[in-house]
Amino acid sequence: MTSAARPPGRPQGAAAVVIGGGLAGTAAALALADAGLRVTLVEGRPRLGGLVFSFRRDGAAGELTVDNGQHVYLRCCTAYGAFLERIGATHLAPLQDRMDVPVLDADRMRLGRLRRTALPVPLHLAKSLALYPHLTPAERAGVVRATLALKSLDPADPALDGVDFGSWLRRHGQTSRAIEALWDLVGIATLNATAGDASLGLAAKVFKTGLLSAPGAADIGWARVPLGDVHGTLARTALEKAGVRIALRTRAEALSRTDDGWQVSVANGPHGRERLAADTVVLAVPQRETHALLPDGALADRDRLLEIGTAPILNLHVVYDRKVLRRPFFAAVGSPVQWVFDRTDASGLAGLPGGAGCQYLAVSQSAAQEEIDEPVAKLRARYLPELERLLPAARGARIRDFFVTRERTATFAPAPGVGRLRPAARTQAPGLYLAGAWTATGWPATMESAVRSGTAAAGEALTELGFPQGQLPQEAA
Repeated sequence: MTSAARPPGRPQGAAAVVIGGGLAGTAAALALADAGLRVTLVEGRPRLGGLVFSFRRDGAAGELTVDNGQHVYLRCCTAYGAFLERIGATHLAPLQDRMDVPVLDADRMRLGRLRRTALPVPLHLAKSLALYPHLTPAERAGVVRATLALKSLDPADPALDGVDFGSWLRRHGQTSRAIEALWDLVGIATLNATAGDASLGLAAKVFKTGLLSAPGAADIGWARVPLGDVHGTLARTALEKAGVRIALRTRAEALSRTDDGWQVSVANGPHGRERLAADTVVLAVPQRETHALLPDGALADRDRLLEIGTAPILNLHVVYDRKVLRRPFFAAVGSPVQWVFDRTDASGLAGLPGGAGCQYLAVSQSAAQEEIDEPVAKLRARYLPELERLLPAARGARIRDFFVTRERTATFAPAPGVGRLRPAARTQAPGLYLAGAWTATGWPATMESAVRSGTAAAGEALTELGFPQGQLPQEAA
């Protein structure tokens, strides 16, 4: 997604309004502006980034810069990688040279690793699987057989959408331990659901694309700076340089079709209300908000959007008075703890008075339906002893701060049958398009899905406006 010169044949004065300043809306706005449209981006919050953001917390350990949750991407997330390049942030969210995931078994206190070699698929994981200590030899052999069966599936096959991944795994000989120590280890983090609650189609997309498409497809990347620096500050700079008008603290209230295109009624706090005229409108907001804004007839059955459920993610933040983890992250099995990341540098902890030598860990808990509303005290009592069990260096360390962030509607729920509910970018109303990770991208609710949706919506809009194929944003591989 690189900046392009304005095409000479574009419709004179074409204007677009993008509603929603998350990754989907930002990607759509950039693609439309790069094609030469006059773009206004409307966002109700005082910042960009949607559900991928940072905030300042003045707590017991000092004023930290905190990400609302830990977000990672893979090398196969080509649209998100292009988005990082477009906003000048690639160097701030580097990828591993090669996939390497430390996995700690809390019950046996054994460390295993899932890492790849440079061999072709599927041999790139053969050595790692053969040495993976959290499965028996029979379970490892069973994983190989299930992987070969998975490789033959087509994630786009509608029949897979109605089947749950857990049932498919059991039919293919996977034990409960194999599901926990391998399939759910990856699946919960990428799908935000356990295997039994996830569509086989979406699970097949994750595993085929991430583990079976190319040797380096599952190399992991994550931001080494606060997410707000990337999806807020740098994204805003890129939008402004592209000529996008950004209206923060501005809420879209209604859409109406006119003889000349569209009118978007917005409320912007102390400035009152405003009507924005547009040839093209991209709705890049969550499904319920989209449902409320869609005019009659825009979708054949817009109430389907209300059937797309949501799934929560819980994040626990712990600041220790000493270093207790000597690697950037790890995953756990045999424990309620899922993934743990070192956020010391990104948070600015080391530069705070008394912060030298301390460590800030973020514990990311996906599919957290049972814990999302638990009191902080109860979560503290459950998870601090677990971290001590996993990290012997944490025993006896003083807790300088402990707090919780909750995203109750972090993603759409990837339940069996969700595929038939996810709408395409183009609606039945000319000039109106949908974007968001929850739309029909073929991907689960990831940053990759969000960016792909925004680019797809922009492409559909430009096609309808008459832009030649060669001037459309290029779809990621």
